[in-house]
Amino acid sequence: MQHDIAHIGLSEQGHLRIEWAARRMPVLAAIRERFEDEKPLAGYRIGACMHVTSETANLMMTLVAGGAQVALCASNPLSTQDDVAAALVDAGIPVFAVRGEDAETFYEHISAVLDTEPHLIFDDGADMTTVLHQERREQPVLGGMEETTTGVIRLKAMADDGVLRFPVVAVNDSDTKHLFDNRHGTGQSSLDGILRAANLLFAGKKVVVAGYGDCGWGIATRAKGMGADVIVTEVDPIRAVAAAMEGHRVMSGSEAAEVGDVFITATGNIRVFRGEHFEKMKDNAVVANAGHFDVELDLEALSEMATSRRIIRDNLEEFTLPDGRRILVVAEGRLVNLGAAEGHPADVMDLSFSDQAIAAEWLVQNGEQLDPKVYRLPAELDEEVARLKLEAMDGSLEPLTDEQVDYLASWQHGT
Repeated sequence: MQHDIAHIGLSEQGHLRIEWAARRMPVLAAIRERFEDEKPLAGYRIGACMHVTSETANLMMTLVAGGAQVALCASNPLSTQDDVAAALVDAGIPVFAVRGEDAETFYEHISAVLDTEPHLIFDDGADMTTVLHQERREQPVLGGMEETTTGVIRLKAMADDGVLRFPVVAVNDSDTKHLFDNRHGTGQSSLDGILRAANLLFAGKKVVVAGYGDCGWGIATRAKGMGADVIVTEVDPIRAVAAAMEGHRVMSGSEAAEVGDVFITATGNIRVFRGEHFEKMKDNAVVANAGHFDVELDLEALSEMATSRRIIRDNLEEFTLPDGRRILVVAEGRLVNLGAAEGHPADVMDLSFSDQAIAAEWLVQNGEQLDPKVYRLPAELDEEVARLKLEAMDGSLEPLTDEQVDYLASWQHGT
């Protein structure tokens, strides 16, 4: 029987979204099948602070299949898909999240998950780990997993200061995460969010990308592929040269502010575009943030400069300056790919969340022997995820011959 999606219940719609994502997550499906047989997480409680999306739902269900008890809250006030949250609750997984929640509710939800006293923490930005430490909770945490560049930076700072209390796997640093999720996921989904909010044409636009790490690389590459004239701002000379050799113009933020049509931040830093930049931007300049926290755009300064502001489209706010110029801000300056779109496609999150599931299993096996530091997922597990993904993509590896193995192992190559 056919169902009109506009007339089905919220929970049922969420189940459909979860099912659709699952079709494009074959590696996670293989791990889930193994987890169902082996139950490697039996007896463990998991607290997750992540974007509540259909892809995350498939990860949560994989952890439950592995025997874990799971509770989930949002890692961003605008990143919750309410129908997915309803479907997870319907499936017996507690979810503390609602799209558009205010800051007080956001932290109340983190505390609610911490109240379940998790043994393992899944973080996306290190908020749950930070709250646990700030509130000095004495809880039996075996270890954690961190999904983002920004979160890894925070956790390494905690470890350097000697305050981190348990080991954390920097899932973001796995090659099968940052080389694909950050580049291809962020690159596509950030532009998707801007397109949905502003409905603009990238071809012919001057697109300014602040930061040329993996995320900035992905955004710049895709904007260029859509016909944009890409300008990169960077503080790192090596990354700046890399951008220039990819064919992008490299400028200071002050120079770029005068010529850009669209501005996208991906730095992980604070106040990247400030009042001094807004003063130089042209009429109808669009500004968006692809970094995890909503601090990269100085919207407080923009608000003080503006004579008026209004919501002109969904997820697009117009700030009018005294001379009549209008600056358009996407998704409140929050993570644009989830604030104004659906986040990364399931195809790429298949890699990231497979890393997360395997990291949880690895921590259960090894956590008690680890010091409270930040660790990378072992290379052999990283490579196994890649092998499974390649197989699912109908690819195959070229095997080395015995002669080639011997040649690579020898230092006496000759001529």
